[in-house]
Amino acid sequence: MKLSKSFIWLLVVISPVIALPVGALANVQEDGELLSWQILLNVMSLMHALLFLPVLTGLFAALICRAEHTDGGWKMLLSLPVTRTSVYLAKFTVIMALLACVQLAFLAALLGMGLYRGAQGPVPWPLFLSSIAGGWFACLPLAALQLGVSQGWSSFGAPLALNVSLTIPNMLIVNSATYGPYYPWAQPLLAMSPFGGDEFGAFHLPAQTLMLVVSASLIVFLAAGLLAFRRKAV
Repeated sequence: MKLSKSFIWLLVVISPVIALPVGALANVQEDGELLSWQILLNVMSLMHALLFLPVLTGLFAALICRAEHTDGGWKMLLSLPVTRTSVYLAKFTVIMALLACVQLAFLAALLGMGLYRGAQGPVPWPLFLSSIAGGWFACLPLAALQLGVSQGWSSFGAPLALNVSLTIPNMLIVNSATYGPYYPWAQPLLAMSPFGGDEFGAFHLPAQTLMLVVSASLIVFLAAGLLAFRRKAV
């Protein structure tokens, strides 16, 4: 209800909309023959998962906590007959739902651009669904981390500035096989990119190993944030 009248719904579609001209202008042809849907996915998901998806994750977390940081909102909310755990997990669930909407909008943009450009062959649904779901799941540790920071800092801009400053190094960190898989801001790109034989840097990591790292990070960040929230003085 708090978010229904905000501009947050425009943020859900901003990254897929930006991905459309990227896919429209990308060279997906070679020797006059159309390349596969996988190439289009690589092209459109690059900026989406490299920059916009991590930034949106932090922005959603900051907006979720913004109302409670003004006019004693936390005191009013926590005075209700609800537990702190349920409040925290409810906010995390809303972030998860918003990120799912972003990914579904990106899938729609990808399918629309593929049909418009006449991508070769049938739609590779297993590849697309695994990429979309993998990118969504890889955002959850970052969402848990950003929610913990946002509920602890009363400033709206500080968590957002921190998130953006840690997103920019993605362009270098994803090339590192040592640090890339463990960097929460780089994990969405690694999970969404269906690289094949020309794997390099952190992209050579098997999907199962990456999901294991993401799952462990999610448990640690969510537990730490929940513990801090339960001890929060209001």
